[in-house]
Amino acid sequence: MLEPNGPLPPEIYWRRRALAIGAAVIALALIIWAASALFGGGSDTPEANSAAASSSLTTDVSFTPNPSGSSAPDGNGGSGGGAAGGSGGSGTQASGSSTSASSSSTTGAPVPAGQCADSSLAVKATADKATFAPGEEPSFTIVITNIGSAPCDRDLAGGLQQVLVYSIDGKTRLWSNVDCYPQPAADVRNLAPGEQAAFKVAWSATTSTPECATAQNPERNPVGAGAYTVVGQLGALRSSPEPFNIA
Repeated sequence: MLEPNGPLPPEIYWRRRALAIGAAVIALALIIWAASALFGGGSDTPEANSAAASSSLTTDVSFTPNPSGSSAPDGNGGSGGGAAGGSGGSGTQASGSSTSASSSSTTGAPVPAGQCADSSLAVKATADKATFAPGEEPSFTIVITNIGSAPCDRDLAGGLQQVLVYSIDGKTRLWSNVDCYPQPAADVRNLAPGEQAAFKVAWSATTSTPECATAQNPERNPVGAGAYTVVGQLGALRSSPEPFNIA
């Protein structure tokens, strides 16, 4: 029965049988190997997954909270909706304040019921000049705009509104107009849709800290020439930083 029968020579039939048997043996070996890999390697999976999960959770995260301070205009008169600004005392060393953005709090007072929500307002602060001359007192304008669709009231008092100066990289808080001269009196304005309230603030180009108003001898150091940024804030609402220079 094993002798091949047919029109072709017997060795051809033997070769075909050998190839078929070899293919079956290879297929069986592949099936056994796959089953072994599937069921035999499962014990290593939890450790590998655990290690992968652990490594994915070790990424460093940096966080820089926004600075705070009591909010109030600090001196010289203003334009538009009100006045805010002024110059503080001067120091003797050309160094910046050690207070950094990461060490100050940005939590603003909650908006009273019935007043404009933060989502209905936009705040923008800009330097009045791109570059201030040596010895010139930098001045800024903070503008608060009702970007909502309905008129609303909002307290724009100096205790809630402030202008802050930072180093160009935003890491060091140098000054706020409310540090040394807070103004807690209320100033509720009714803003129609699209209406703006603008305030002017002058800076003596010296540093200050939130403790300036209560400190007996607050340290006020003059800043040197260089690039800086200014930020406007109303309560918890903050503007994007805008650059300016002191020559």
